Amino acid sequence: MTVLDDWVTAACAELGLDPEQVPVPTVLDLARDVAHQVLRPGAPVSAYLIGLAVGRGADPAEAVARLSGLAATWPVGLGGEPHAQADPAGPDSR
Repeated sequence: MTVLDDWVTAACAELGLDPEQVPVPTVLDLARDVAHQVLRPGAPVSAYLIGLAVGRGADPAEAVARLSGLAATWPVGLGGEPHAQADPAGPDSR
């Protein structure tokens, strides 16, 4: 087990949740998307919002997909990160 696995197991026990129902990779992917494409503090807030939505009956995968899609299209003018194109020459060509 990793430290994250230990944490999720302990946190779930504390909250009366089943750790097998926690889609850790999915939540981490959403946090990455929001942190990199919108802004870093949006990542934990988005995870909380997903929890609220799921608690109210939303499908977890669909809710995450919707927010990831929103983050992917978040306008730079609203604080989003510029969607950098990959440099074909590689990162060392600068």
